[in-house]
Amino acid sequence: MKHHAYTARIRWTGNTGQGTAHYRAYTRDWEVAVPGKPPIPCSNDPMLGGNPALMNPEDLLLSALGACHMLWYLHLAAEAGITVTAYEDTPEGTGELAPDGAARFVAATLRPRITLKPGADLARAEAIHHEIHKVCFIARSVNFPVSIEPAFRIGG
Repeated sequence: MKHHAYTARIRWTGNTGQGTAHYRAYTRDWEVAVPGKPPIPCSNDPMLGGNPALMNPEDLLLSALGACHMLWYLHLAAEAGITVTAYEDTPEGTGELAPDGAARFVAATLRPRITLKPGADLARAEAIHHEIHKVCFIARSVNFPVSIEPAFRIGG
């Protein structure tokens, strides 16, 4: 087994001058930065008092899941001789909130819209989606089911 190391810096930026003196004294804003990359301003889920204009942890997890699937799809399609000319996804996650306030994802659905060059093997293009769960780092790491509802278009 080969190991990979990842690092990030998470920094709270929501101190409005009082710190956490009380629940409404601060904002839920924060930023994530990875060495050598620009920081991404984030917040909490708006349902929990976060800024709706900023990414939240749930957005980032769902985006990472969709991006990992996409990158593996492109890789496996290239290996299979299938030329992808466009790929777009609108993933959706379903969460549940327990009475005690604990929350979790219970499912996610990826909905990739993929444009293939004419002559592509559509059956093989579809089958690739079902191979990705074996290799996608993020999909292999989450503990909820992920379904895929792809749609294909033949074009340039």
